[in-house]
Amino acid sequence: MFTGIIEVVGKVIDLKKEGTNLHLTFQSPIASELKIDQSVSHNGVCLTVVEVTGNMHRVTAIDETLKKTNLGSLQIGDEVNLECCTKVGDRLDGHIVQGHVDQTGECVSVEVVGDNTNNGTGSWLYTFKYLPSKNNLVVEKGSICINGTSLTAFNAKDNLFSVAIIPYTYEHTNIKQVTKGSIVNLEFDIIGKYVARMMEWK
Repeated sequence: MFTGIIEVVGKVIDLKKEGTNLHLTFQSPIASELKIDQSVSHNGVCLTVVEVTGNMHRVTAIDETLKKTNLGSLQIGDEVNLECCTKVGDRLDGHIVQGHVDQTGECVSVEVVGDNTNNGTGSWLYTFKYLPSKNNLVVEKGSICINGTSLTAFNAKDNLFSVAIIPYTYEHTNIKQVTKGSIVNLEFDIIGKYVARMMEWK
């Protein structure tokens, strides 16, 4: 389990296709602390560490993961949000995140709000769309996980929602690389998914 609070941004340094699998190698400040078999969230996708060498670690994504996430479109040099799994007893600073991406979404607009230059007091307003046919839902002021980052959704509609990004989050995650047309990983609130499923049984 994860919280959606990104620990560090890693960089893709190697991609190797083997059959239907993709081996991804990342460079990051936390790599040396990782252990083989450890679960780490990569852009919101829970993957198992299979190799650690210095400041690099490697994971393998299977075909099913590549079809449902944006990992298959990563290029050398791209930045990826990283979070280690939550320890029992730690604070849940974000929300309950499983690391199981439900579907991808597309950024439809990015708006600068206020002054964001030179440590300004402004923010960024991102709006995303997704396919409602997959029966996922977003509620007003509810939690949503975008590329592994726990955020609060607003202006929620059938297939659209917005999030506001403060300067700290902008600088310490890969949201700064997201522009209009970018594809992001979405994990919807697990509590909302259970409630929706229970309503189907009635």
